[in-house]
Amino acid sequence: MDSLIDGYRRFRARRWPAERQLYESLAENQKPKTFVISCCDSRVDPATIFNARPGELFVARNVANLVPPFEQSGSYHGTSAAIEFAVTAVQVERILVLGHARCGGVAAALSKSDLTPGSFLSEWIKLLDTALVRCENITEDRHTEVERESVRLSLERLRAFPFVAEAIRTRGLQLQGAHFGIIDGKLEWLDPVSGRFEVVD
Repeated sequence: MDSLIDGYRRFRARRWPAERQLYESLAENQKPKTFVISCCDSRVDPATIFNARPGELFVARNVANLVPPFEQSGSYHGTSAAIEFAVTAVQVERILVLGHARCGGVAAALSKSDLTPGSFLSEWIKLLDTALVRCENITEDRHTEVERESVRLSLERLRAFPFVAEAIRTRGLQLQGAHFGIIDGKLEWLDPVSGRFEVVD
């Protein structure tokens, strides 16, 4: 707790005075244009990667930055609820699925050895099964390719949400994908035409 409290005190002393008016305006209303679905990995913070100020990004984070299939069961759907809120209430202009290098969720899906059958994590990681199948013939750096394919897969699943499809049709909601390299800090952007990830200069 000491490190958290120290961090808060630095924020309060240095950043708060400079951004107080921004926070006061955000208290009345938030209107971020971008919704980021990112991994909960501590090394991949969307606000840091995109140098965003408070109020600029609406963010949902989960293991391996996955979008689940659209379902209407009575179960709890945290990521799906965040998607619905971002699209229908906040009315973001774009959704970005942000994958990243050295993803522990992808490593677990590839190895299966560290997963407890029937656990929350085991069931969630099954969402990567389709990406694994699509990459089964890749022999070189399969881990990275599964990370990229999982972004493509999540974008496909997003389009199956009726309110997402409606927003795309009626107000031009954009769906985009990216992949962040932890070691080199490089960002790859998914080209919607070629389907390939290209490094951002």
